[in-house]
Amino acid sequence: MRKPLKIATILPYKENYTFSKAQAAAIWVCDFFKSSVYKKDNFIFGNTNSKDYLTKNYINVLLKEKKSKFRSTTIEYCNNFISIIKNKDFEIIEIHNRPLVFNYLKKYLTQKFILYFHNDPLTMKGSKTASERLYLLDKVDKIVFVSKWTQKQFFKNIDPKLIQKTDVIYPSINKEKKIYKKEKNIVFVGKLNASKGYDIYKNAIIKILDEFDNWRAYSIGDESRDRPHINHPRHFELGFLEHKKVLKFLDKSEIAVVPSRWEEPFGRTALESSSRACATIISNRGGLPETTDHCIILDQLNAASLYESIKKLITKDKFRKKIQLQGFKNVKHTIRSNTQLIDSTREKLIHNFNLNFIKNKLRIINLYNTGQKLNHRLYNISIGKKFTNGFIRNGHDVLEISDRDFIKQNRVLSFQNINNKFQSYLLETFKNYNPDFFIFGHTNNINIDTLHDIKSHNKNLITSQWNEDPVMPSLDYSKKNIANISLYSDVVDHNFITTDPSILKKQKIDIKNLHFFFVPVDKNIECFDVFKLNPAMDLFYAMSHGVNRATLKKGKIDDRITFLNNLTNKLNDINYDFYGFQNKEPIWGNNFYQALVNSKMGLNLSRGLPTKYYSSNRIASLIGNGLLTFIDKKTQLNDFFNKNEIILYDNIDDLSQKIKFFKKNSKLRKKIAFNGKKKYFKLFNELKITKYIIDNSLGNTSNLY
Repeated sequence: MRKPLKIATILPYKENYTFSKAQAAAIWVCDFFKSSVYKKDNFIFGNTNSKDYLTKNYINVLLKEKKSKFRSTTIEYCNNFISIIKNKDFEIIEIHNRPLVFNYLKKYLTQKFILYFHNDPLTMKGSKTASERLYLLDKVDKIVFVSKWTQKQFFKNIDPKLIQKTDVIYPSINKEKKIYKKEKNIVFVGKLNASKGYDIYKNAIIKILDEFDNWRAYSIGDESRDRPHINHPRHFELGFLEHKKVLKFLDKSEIAVVPSRWEEPFGRTALESSSRACATIISNRGGLPETTDHCIILDQLNAASLYESIKKLITKDKFRKKIQLQGFKNVKHTIRSNTQLIDSTREKLIHNFNLNFIKNKLRIINLYNTGQKLNHRLYNISIGKKFTNGFIRNGHDVLEISDRDFIKQNRVLSFQNINNKFQSYLLETFKNYNPDFFIFGHTNNINIDTLHDIKSHNKNLITSQWNEDPVMPSLDYSKKNIANISLYSDVVDHNFITTDPSILKKQKIDIKNLHFFFVPVDKNIECFDVFKLNPAMDLFYAMSHGVNRATLKKGKIDDRITFLNNLTNKLNDINYDFYGFQNKEPIWGNNFYQALVNSKMGLNLSRGLPTKYYSSNRIASLIGNGLLTFIDKKTQLNDFFNKNEIILYDNIDDLSQKIKFFKKNSKLRKKIAFNGKKKYFKLFNELKITKYIIDNSLGNTSNLY
């Protein structure tokens, strides 16, 4: 159960939180407030003379009606806000679009602060210079941008590594349930000025209306200054409309245009138009291309280009309807998902999460089985070791702990004594090292109470666990593996697995903050280029060491044995080198690599039925060292690799035929193996995977590829 969280949201004092005059920031706040799990204790502060507030939780901060050059309205606004919240237990203060408001409030308030940028930071007082922005990075607990473009602007002349303290959360909307009957309307929404491209719209729309007499055009918006006027009998200016009325008008319009010259921080109009099944035309300015993936982006920002784009949509019905349907079905930014991101960000602040991001150096404890007692024979397939390398190469400090080695080395009396000793060792290590981030994999040796004790000592600590073993229901071994994951899933902040998370959801196993990660490659470990060599053997496969010691353990089964027996019967002319199979002992360490690089091709066959995205760590050894690699098509790894990078097979007959084919076609084999290694290192190297893990663990949601 979530703890109550009191939040004070403060708008710019010129931003009206009303139905009649609400603009981008007010609409943003209103939308996400309604969907937040913390809305009960979230109060919104602003200044307006109207009474038609968007929500009932609004508190008006009164200001003197007459302005004075001797009095700062911003300071007056802040002081009045402070007096209102005095003696109220707000835990987080969220400031929208006003760095100067933060600078002032920070002097007098001790709450956690989130600063939201809805506009270009380089145009705003308090964030124009690099030194001002570095100050904000140092003092604000979290900075949120409405687009990657605004984030990019903020980091001009600033080390991009500092981006970890920031996040992008887009303005969002709810998906509509149906497409309404469309009329032959073309609509422009926004200020009727040149910065919004209204003059471009004017010159294009007059030509369109003259050419297509069954179409009409509308302009929704106003402009108090000089602006272009469109004189045409089928063009209508509707002036400023309430947001709800704008949406209803989009519902019945065929085409919407957003030809902005201005570098739009986001461009909500484009998002709303596309989601309401308008065929939408946008300029390539600012954050506009981030609003929707289903639109026309103007090649050139001029009237001729806009005219041609509108004409194309009018004359090509199928094309227009396709864009409309795709935009309606595939809304890029939804309120539900992005509200979860906002609430997650807030929750991190409750945990006193505040790292030294200016130095961009995390202290990390990485706990995994280093294999000391196994003479480090698993070194070259160790994901934990690759994590350590990636963390260090990304600029962090890492302390490694091997739970299994500690227990084995201290096994003197009873297991209970050893267990207690290990828990004490962990606690003392955490106290001395005081990490920012704790990540562990493949262990059940940490007591839950120990994790709680560690977190109570270091409230800033973020914890994550990872697991590389299968979780598919077809494999009995998975039950134990899932149990190990579930053991810590509610205690840690994030969970990472090498299988698509949907596989657990299908089993009705609910694990919070569950992420997929791909087995990483490491430039110092996967360092061979087999495609440059002339290996003696054709096909390599090394059976896992879990239930196989050349023969199966008593009472154990492994479907791979049957598969390999059937496969080898079809490979009469193939020199295969299989280990852990047919009384051939498994191999480790350097012997493993010696055998691997002596084969042209490799078989990536894992335990259990082929499952979406799952693979053991052998995939990194094979593709990462430049072997042409065969993988079952049902793994769906074609989402990452194409047919010119790996070889996917349908069944055992298809596999045997492809093995024989590529034995004969060495030039093509080498080319595909080269491409596969190149793609693997591009997408899933140790630097990218560890950055992805850190980003998501810290609440900065990032994509895997």
